[in-house]
Amino acid sequence: MSEPDYDWKSIAKNPKFVTLHRKKSRFLFGLWVFGAIPYFLLTLGAAYAPDIFKTRLVGRMNLGYLFCVVQFFVTVAIAVYYTYRTNKVFDPLTRELLEELEPGRGR
Repeated sequence: MSEPDYDWKSIAKNPKFVTLHRKKSRFLFGLWVFGAIPYFLLTLGAAYAPDIFKTRLVGRMNLGYLFCVVQFFVTVAIAVYYTYRTNKVFDPLTRELLEELEPGRGR
């Protein structure tokens, strides 16, 4: 079974594709910002404010260690939310687009 040849120029102009691409780009940029802020705060804080990161919180736990642990959980949260949002929003839009381009294929 050979793959069909698609007219990529017409797909790029398709309103459903444009909507899907716009929604996904905005969503991914937001996730990138959400993940980049703590990452860069950690990096810059360790480089330029080490005394703040050495502040002890509980026992041997300091602010720097806490920031590292939080970064891990932020990454996991981003992955979980991305999966959820993709399954609920982007996959149905993709199926609609595929169904329009090639009836019977989107399911």
